[in-house]
Amino acid sequence: MKQFCILILFIFSLQVSAQSDAETIKTIYSISLTNGKSYEWLNHLSNTIGPRLSGSFGAEQAVKYTKEELEKLGLDKVWLQSVMVPKWVRGLPEFAYIETEPGQTTHVNICALGGSVETPNGGVRAQVVEVKGIDELKALGKEKVKGKIVFFNRPMQADLIDTFEAYGGCADQRYAGAYEAGKLGAVGVIVRSLNLRLDDFPHTGSMTYGDLPVSQRIPSAAISTNHAELLSTMLALNPSINFFFKQNCQQLADVESFNVIGEITGTEFPDEYIVVGGHLDSWDLGDGSHDDGAGVVQSMDVLRLLKESGIKPKRSIRVVLFMNEENGLRGGKKYAEVAKSKGENHIFALESDSGGFTPRGFSFDSSDAMFEKVLGWKELFKPYLIHYFEKGGSGADIGPLKSDGIVLAGLKPDSQRYFDHHHAATDTFDAVNKRELELGAAAMASLVYLFDTYGTSVEMINKTFKN
Repeated sequence: MKQFCILILFIFSLQVSAQSDAETIKTIYSISLTNGKSYEWLNHLSNTIGPRLSGSFGAEQAVKYTKEELEKLGLDKVWLQSVMVPKWVRGLPEFAYIETEPGQTTHVNICALGGSVETPNGGVRAQVVEVKGIDELKALGKEKVKGKIVFFNRPMQADLIDTFEAYGGCADQRYAGAYEAGKLGAVGVIVRSLNLRLDDFPHTGSMTYGDLPVSQRIPSAAISTNHAELLSTMLALNPSINFFFKQNCQQLADVESFNVIGEITGTEFPDEYIVVGGHLDSWDLGDGSHDDGAGVVQSMDVLRLLKESGIKPKRSIRVVLFMNEENGLRGGKKYAEVAKSKGENHIFALESDSGGFTPRGFSFDSSDAMFEKVLGWKELFKPYLIHYFEKGGSGADIGPLKSDGIVLAGLKPDSQRYFDHHHAATDTFDAVNKRELELGAAAMASLVYLFDTYGTSVEMINKTFKN
């Protein structure tokens, strides 16, 4: 009889716990949707400060602004973490055209890839060799590539529902295309923009020369998807056409920048840390609203929502606004390096870097046992249509924190429109929906609340009520 009573009390305690969690999450969502700050913060980041490329004045202003806003929240600590970052500048706008015969040209839209060298003062003009990827380029060999412009024209795979998978399937041509083409004696590289729709906007992004000698480094640019289609068609009709492009970008010396960090110190386990963050830098063509202004302001709002909900975290919760994710990951690496040097015990990290669209769920980088326990929380998110929990990746900036003792997670918004804006001039504030942004902030705050409440031991998570 005594054991039966204990069992009844245990089941009752689980039900009370689940009801309490559900009510707390409901409060978080209510505050975010009726009194959110993320949209207001993003408006300032996007429309007052604008692009925030590492090492730029915009990045400097973003550091100052977000630090001031975190200080207004009354957090226990707010500070800057110094990090040296690359400074690449685009210079004057790029110019390009297709030449079918002398004097007959068609203008096309391009943009230099981040980290590319400039063209000679007179630009680059040469015949074009079209390939669908790096393997096809290597198969051509030096004889067919030397002295030409290599045109990488592999599109994102449209029948993949996960657009990030489609992106990953062809990002290598952007990142390493100039490295591989330079080794074969090409004089330039043009890469089809990583975008699922056909439009006139070129999409930039990082690229590398690896260990290629300076003498073999060739200019690399992205071309809009519409003009990639045009160039491919014109090459099919006349393989002898020429392509001309001029760009003025430069790689300057590294400069000092900062990660922006705010903390609510834990009441029971202050030496256990939970991190939520996004990257403060952006590319320079748009204002970086989706990539990753949305993740920045959502992460800031997580701490505000916890405070406004009356939650006093057991563990220390930090918001980290990372610098230089786009072209170096210096901020993420620096944060992990300092944390390791101090022996800090990070148990959970959550990143938002997939845009400010409607949240669909989370991805988790964890043990199988931990993931099985986390799946028990899905019912708490079901009223908010957060059904998609998957085991897999998390985020680039929190990746350096990875160890056996930490769970990493990433917010997964609906990604079908993300690459319409990613790294392009279309990544602007008007493309962000206020309600979708605030739903993401609430989802993140709710997950942080649960990890703070139950920790990351399988035994503790197992106490969460599950249907």
